[in-house]
Amino acid sequence: MKMILAPATAVAALASLAVTVAPNAALAEPLAFGAALQRAADEAPSLRASASGVDAARSAEIASGRLPDPTLSVGIDNFPVSGPPAFSFTHESMTMARIGVEQAFPNPAKRRAERTRARAGIGVARAGLAVEEQNVRLETALAWVDLYYARRRLAQLQVLDQSLGDLQATVSARLASGSVRPSATLEPEQLRAAVSDRRSELAADVAKAQARLARFTGDPQADVSGDPPILEVNRTRLVAGLASLPSLQALDAGVGAADAETELARADKRPDWRVSTSYGRRDPAYGDMVSVGVSIDLPLFAKRRQDPMIAARASEAERARLLRTAGERELVASLDADLADHAMHHQRLMNARQTLVPLAKRRAEFDMASYAGGRLDLGSALLATLALAEAEVDALARETDVARDAIRINFTYGEMRP
Repeated sequence: MKMILAPATAVAALASLAVTVAPNAALAEPLAFGAALQRAADEAPSLRASASGVDAARSAEIASGRLPDPTLSVGIDNFPVSGPPAFSFTHESMTMARIGVEQAFPNPAKRRAERTRARAGIGVARAGLAVEEQNVRLETALAWVDLYYARRRLAQLQVLDQSLGDLQATVSARLASGSVRPSATLEPEQLRAAVSDRRSELAADVAKAQARLARFTGDPQADVSGDPPILEVNRTRLVAGLASLPSLQALDAGVGAADAETELARADKRPDWRVSTSYGRRDPAYGDMVSVGVSIDLPLFAKRRQDPMIAARASEAERARLLRTAGERELVASLDADLADHAMHHQRLMNARQTLVPLAKRRAEFDMASYAGGRLDLGSALLATLALAEAEVDALARETDVARDAIRINFTYGEMRP
């Protein structure tokens, strides 16, 4: 059944469809490398979550180190429950309705330590945000490069499939002339089936890389455009900048937070005090009363209360410092390991470009020429062609490894931003 819309209704429907489709169409545009990083920086939910954590820490810092709220107390004092004046509000001169206010004053060292701890909390939250930003940039960059090279490898295999189709037509012509055996017509088809399996694997690689890129950019149809960046890997520069990396900044923030907790524990050895005042309303015949008092904490048992907590917090601070040292050493070791992998992958790429692919190409050309001259069977010629295609796909895979290494090294150990 067809639905016919009135002109006004049709216009409204088209306008609604345009509003719905336009944002998706904008998202579906292929992204250059830098644009993908910027899109991820704007769209990644994990970054917004970390930014909310920073906002929460800033809000908490506003309240830190403030005086506690005052306490209001209301009651009845000296109310008789036995004797002649029992249960009377007027027969006992000391009976009165009382209202009072008490204000606590934590010692200044404690309040300073609370403010320091709150500022350290902001530092921890900011460091966490920086770490998440680095992770998002890295994963987005790797997903972009993986999708770029997966498409190139798939396209390379498509070229082989097309050449096999052309070859199959040639074999059919030779079969008609009686120059080849009938079973030879099946060999290109068998090879095309094998290539189809390989193509399925590469298509899966494309889909997986696209899904990872969509995760960070928010575009379900994420695609790539342009070429990947050419990144220089400079160990001296990278080592010089290790101290400013988000991961180490996060460990530094952890040290600051542990030191603040230690100072807060030490502040507990200093007495807090409270001031209270109350007004007592009695029978007019006796007169009203006012009371004022001061209370002071007495930390007399520090060896069993405050000192163990101070020692515990100091141990946590020392642990944080040791983790900072270990983290820096781990980064240096990881950098050297990644540089070694990068050098190895680069050497393998050069070997593929300069030796393996040229040799496979020459062999394929020789075998196809021998097949054309009747000196080689079709199966051997096809295997040489397949070997050339695999060599070219493998070279692209090696190029992917080199590109991924350069991105991982620069985005992990350097300050790479979109």
